[in-house]
Amino acid sequence: MLEVCVETFQDAQIAIQAGAKRIEYCSALALGGLTPTPGMMERIGDIAAPCMVMIRPRPGNFRYEADELVIMKREITLARDQGAAGVVFGACDGAGGLDTDALQSLMAECDGLQTTLHRAFDQVSDQKRSLEQAIELGFDRILTSGGAIDALSGSGQLTQLGAWAKDQIDILPGAGITASNAPEILRATGGSELHASCKVSKGILPEDAGRTRVDPDLVRALCTAMDI
Repeated sequence: MLEVCVETFQDAQIAIQAGAKRIEYCSALALGGLTPTPGMMERIGDIAAPCMVMIRPRPGNFRYEADELVIMKREITLARDQGAAGVVFGACDGAGGLDTDALQSLMAECDGLQTTLHRAFDQVSDQKRSLEQAIELGFDRILTSGGAIDALSGSGQLTQLGAWAKDQIDILPGAGITASNAPEILRATGGSELHASCKVSKGILPEDAGRTRVDPDLVRALCTAMDI
């Protein structure tokens, strides 16, 4: 299973045609990914693959105030109403851990949706404890690089996370995934899913600064490397 992260409806279509089996649907990938606009959300039903919708109302840290959590809950509802398969979010407490109160509050709005704990997880100081908390909260998967700059560098920790998970939660390696390192990451982790942006590596015009685009050739190459 290859999940491709995109910031436009058009890129979702391109990624699927090139072989992606699941979409992480965002806006503003240059900022790390934000909640898609309402107009983008309305196109979810036209995307021929499950869509995991990013729930992140602003760039910056993952410490959220009460009014921001209210907005995130409304965004979760909008994603569900538009046919999303699931949602992707995270929250930290500012002291090196997950904000379990905030996450529990958000999870209460996710009935019927898959849930992914995003790379806020890579900012915690004790990943074993945070993994246990994610299981307790009911998350389906954790998107992580193992706390490293990229998934290849963190492959050892990803292996450890998989052992700790004990089939109670899926570990989804992400960050710097390419066709050249995908087989090694899959072997190291023993997993079957990867997350990548497959961003275009050439041809971006000056006026496109800050925009990412999916390169279908990169998607196809990654699918081939994963033998899917």
